[in-house]
Amino acid sequence: MSHEIPAPVGARRLSASTRWFYGFGSVAFGVKDNGFSYFLAFFYAQVVGVPARTVGFAIMLALVIDAFVDPLVGQLSDNTRSRWGRRHPWMYAAAIPVAVSYLLIWNPPTGWSQTGQVVYLVAVAVLIRSFISCYEIPSAALAAELTTEYDERTRLLSYRYLFGWVGGLAMYGLALFVFLKPTAKYAVGQLNPAGYAHYGMFAAGLMLFAILVTSIGTHRQIPHLRDPPQRRVTLGRLAREMVGAMANRNFLMILASAFFLYAGIGLGFAINLYFSTYFWEFSAAEIGLFALSSLTAAILAFIVAPRLAQRFEKRAVAMLLLPAGLAFSIGPISLRLLGAFPANDSPLIFGTIFVTNILAVGLGIIANILFSSMIADVVEDSELKTGRRQEGLFFAAIAFAAKATTGFGIFASGLIISSIHFPVGVKPGAIDPAIVHALGQVYVPTQIVLYGTATLLLLGYGISRSSHHDTLRKLAAAADLVQEGEPASATGRLA
Repeated sequence: MSHEIPAPVGARRLSASTRWFYGFGSVAFGVKDNGFSYFLAFFYAQVVGVPARTVGFAIMLALVIDAFVDPLVGQLSDNTRSRWGRRHPWMYAAAIPVAVSYLLIWNPPTGWSQTGQVVYLVAVAVLIRSFISCYEIPSAALAAELTTEYDERTRLLSYRYLFGWVGGLAMYGLALFVFLKPTAKYAVGQLNPAGYAHYGMFAAGLMLFAILVTSIGTHRQIPHLRDPPQRRVTLGRLAREMVGAMANRNFLMILASAFFLYAGIGLGFAINLYFSTYFWEFSAAEIGLFALSSLTAAILAFIVAPRLAQRFEKRAVAMLLLPAGLAFSIGPISLRLLGAFPANDSPLIFGTIFVTNILAVGLGIIANILFSSMIADVVEDSELKTGRRQEGLFFAAIAFAAKATTGFGIFASGLIISSIHFPVGVKPGAIDPAIVHALGQVYVPTQIVLYGTATLLLLGYGISRSSHHDTLRKLAAAADLVQEGEPASATGRLA
């Protein structure tokens, strides 16, 4: 059953072209996130030769530094005044730095000491994270500005996630089928250093293109967006407003849930290549085909997510899909550990993992779409209580949580790889089966804890369709009072 909500100011349906242009920009984040999640830890540990634990720590350090960048960018974006609005100046300015820094991270200096390589990794990781923040946070914040309509936001964010996954998976497939193909010198293509350099060059160009397309394509929406209030912005004021936003219970609960969820997702991404290469012993070509299963999952999620959000509450659907998706993800691994799954030479292996990957990834994407839509709904909840619209700050928080995908996840994967004494540069099938078994024994319970905690924390999120509609009604009434020259009520202050 669909729900039709009267359209207060800002609650507008968007054209298909606006959704497509908005969504296309997430290709840039998808390419970066896919590269960091699937290849970065493997590349620096297995190809460059930096110990896995050190790689994890280096990227974790970059994430900690990034924690201070994201909210600052969010706040500055919220308060930017220009003829191009609050978001677009940041998006345009980030395009070239994002591409250059991403190219650098896949071309580490040769001949440097291990310490030098670690310093290089941290420095360039901080650069790419900071520059992508300057684009991604203002871009993500547009979702809450373009429309306040409860279901339209889910539709809009479905496009964002679709393009993010398509962009990331396209580069994943190109990496394995084109750039990391086996050669006479490198029988295992994933160990070819030249392939990563070529991958980095192509990916950087694609990121630049995506950022420019979405910035130009949404430029015409600037007159419909909100202007920041006329006021003097100081660091002290920004800090106080940041603390005030953090006091919002709905925001705190979904943010806490997101940290555990994205840490689990990040762990899965970062260690996925180890499972594909050594646990299941798939070839590079077979691993590349999994891009098709994930692409199928992304398309299905794009279709299904808005329909589920129209029929049911966002929180309820997310709480159901998170454990369901995890079950499909770790199910085959758990069965193998119990001795109840076919051996790797069985013709059933590839097809079974292919199908379970569609289900696991698809359910996970739908949950992520709902997460972002729930964050957008927090914007009005906070505005009603504080009088300030802080889309940039809230999406900075969720962007930082998403970066835990490649920060905490890579760090955890490095700890796991080191704790089981996984060898460097070994070929599939030549590794001690006990080590491969230990990989699954540590990974499965870790994921259960992370996903389980994320699901339980969502119980504290209290925004529903009806409460959000009521919030929009109160904000519209408060705005009418201000326009009539009367002060807004305490529950409907305007900045």
